[in-house]
Amino acid sequence: MCRLARVPHDALGNLTNRFRNPLARIMPAANNRREFLKTGSLAAAGLWASGAPASAQEEPPAEPTTSPDKTEAPTATHPAHVEAEYDGFSRYKPGRGNDPESPYYLGKLVPGFRTLEAGPAPFDAPQIPKLPFVMKDGVKEFHLVPQPVQREFLPGYWMNVWGFNGSMPGPTIEITQGDRIRIIVTNELPEIVTVHLHGFEMPVQYDGADTMTQNVIPPGKEFIYEFDVHEEGTFFYHTHVAMQEAFGMVGWVIVHPRKTFDPPVDRDFGLLFQNFFIPPNQTVADSMRMDWNWHTINGRSGPYFPPLVCKHGERVRVRLLNFSPMQHHPIHMHGHTFWLTGHEGARAPKSAWIPRNTELIAVAQASNFEFIANNPGDWMFHCHMVHHMMNHMVEQVGPRIRQGTSVDRYLANLNSVPQAVVSKTALGEEPPGYPQKMQGMHMSKESMDKIWAAREMKGMRAPVAMSMAGLMTAMRVLPADLYHRVMETDEDIPKGEIFAEIVRRFGDPATYQPAPHGMH
Repeated sequence: MCRLARVPHDALGNLTNRFRNPLARIMPAANNRREFLKTGSLAAAGLWASGAPASAQEEPPAEPTTSPDKTEAPTATHPAHVEAEYDGFSRYKPGRGNDPESPYYLGKLVPGFRTLEAGPAPFDAPQIPKLPFVMKDGVKEFHLVPQPVQREFLPGYWMNVWGFNGSMPGPTIEITQGDRIRIIVTNELPEIVTVHLHGFEMPVQYDGADTMTQNVIPPGKEFIYEFDVHEEGTFFYHTHVAMQEAFGMVGWVIVHPRKTFDPPVDRDFGLLFQNFFIPPNQTVADSMRMDWNWHTINGRSGPYFPPLVCKHGERVRVRLLNFSPMQHHPIHMHGHTFWLTGHEGARAPKSAWIPRNTELIAVAQASNFEFIANNPGDWMFHCHMVHHMMNHMVEQVGPRIRQGTSVDRYLANLNSVPQAVVSKTALGEEPPGYPQKMQGMHMSKESMDKIWAAREMKGMRAPVAMSMAGLMTAMRVLPADLYHRVMETDEDIPKGEIFAEIVRRFGDPATYQPAPHGMH
């Protein structure tokens, strides 16, 4: 049974006459209804306008891709009234809307499909685990372990970093406003550490400022942080010992509000941006450098970081956190206008929301935005710093001849690290040209197969893996049946098939350019 989308109580005075009419709550406007049925009929018939022929890899199927014998995807996901427009804004069709003062302008207060009674949507930071807890006498108890970690930035590129509980970034702490939490920190690093819970208003002795508010935690020892959480919002934890941040020591703390935000979101994504300087013959970041050649989202570099995937028509929140040592990130999402709804610490009043498609995230800051996913397709989602859309931007001096070097050994031998002298000619390599060839980023077929193994990548165009590097990913907006195929089945979907189907339904097939042959 499909549930109804809820209209916010505080916006009732701004609804159009058809929403004030009880019958109009059940049926969409006549023109919109006809357009919806027309679009659905065309999609069901599998029509493809004449145009450029598709390649063997991306040739659109002759039959509908959602036939019952292939999947059991639903044909009607939402009730009829959901297709209706909110004061000129359609949940399923890009448009500017009517009155900029309307609560529904650019989809500002268009409700999600999730009801308020269901509570906040669970937080999802892809590639980052969640930290479990146990309840003890009404307290949520977490165990946090700073320790050396190996992280695969790209397939085959394992880096020696520092993190928590076997992960870099550390696992996400997800709690609710009003919780009392206890975080037991056990230090497994070879040096001292403290943990700062960034942005929280807590008793001063738990602030984590080394020597100022607490004694440091020596190797093998523990410290307990315990306090009541009265805020809500986007927070994070990190060590507060100099230069450890450059080794990756950070993690999310998400505090859901006690009262669910209205309108509720269907999805709540988190993207954490970091920069590292790791020479091509090393596996350890140089924490003293002030330039950066490795760029990661949630500890992975594009295209190894998978796209975010949502359903057509959903209300989506994305939380952006910049934990780069010195670099700001202008984050741009293609194909949609979003509303900037807050920064770290709390949600902004609705009257203060700003419509944008690019948001500059400064160092140690977070920003949240929300939008209605009304434009189907695979949309680039990336930092707009040109060097951040690449990786390994240093002169190539040879292979990683010091594999397995740990951070603690690196710190202990800063004065005795020998220079690497490797002949480029002997290795058959050429110096980088202009623009940078990123020769150190060559990935084998095995590496590419590992990238394409992610469900989130299924059915994207074949060249997409080569179009994303560094701080680049994608936001995939898929109709319900295609979402089902990509995310809820084990179907082996050919490259380009889902994208071609979206062009068939919503784009201009006559001008579609399939990917070149030979892409792997």
